[in-house]
Amino acid sequence: MLEIFGVKVSLEPIWLTLEVAAWTTVILLLLGTPIAWWLARMQSSSKIVFEALVALPLVLPPTVLGFYLLIMFNPNGYVTEFLRFFGFEGQLTFSKTGLIIGSVFYSLPFTIQPLMHAFEAVPQKLLDAAATLRASVLDRFFTIVIPLSQRGFLVAATLTFAHTVGEFGVVLMLGGNIPGETRMVSIDIFDHVESLEYDQAHVLSALMLIFSLLVLMLVYGINRRFGVKVG
Repeated sequence: MLEIFGVKVSLEPIWLTLEVAAWTTVILLLLGTPIAWWLARMQSSSKIVFEALVALPLVLPPTVLGFYLLIMFNPNGYVTEFLRFFGFEGQLTFSKTGLIIGSVFYSLPFTIQPLMHAFEAVPQKLLDAAATLRASVLDRFFTIVIPLSQRGFLVAATLTFAHTVGEFGVVLMLGGNIPGETRMVSIDIFDHVESLEYDQAHVLSALMLIFSLLVLMLVYGINRRFGVKVG
């Protein structure tokens, strides 16, 4: 328990929220980087379809996404049965694993879009020049693209982490409200309001408000300090 201004709040939802957000950020940076690079270099007219699919969580109600994930990950569903074939013995719904997977879907555009814009800003002439010097595709990516896209990576990581911390609909649908297992901060606030425990809800909401403000200040600071400069 943590006491703030005389109000005791549980630390379990805070630690769980930070853990889920950290795992989601790491997984999305690993998965999102090749996807964003592929989209940034795509010249086909079908690019708009893939961009729309990536951006879908931005406009889709979280409860709708959470509902379909709940159906997809149910204990007797194809996804769970497929994982059991490889030795997975748990369940994806109402578990921390399910929360992390759901958060990856929900926060996907907050990783892909900043990275894609950063990759699109990398001058093609630099990549062509490196290719003439026989630099491999991986060499060009790690020595040219990534250093010039550092702002995109920082913004993507910051927005993904912050967005995961604040998610509610997907968490409630996929994880429920199990103390110590799936109760994240947003669910804890909702639970306190339902129980008329407004002091605890005020403290947690104030922490979320301060956190969100700091995240936005960090993103704006990154945009000013780490602009891409190529002569």
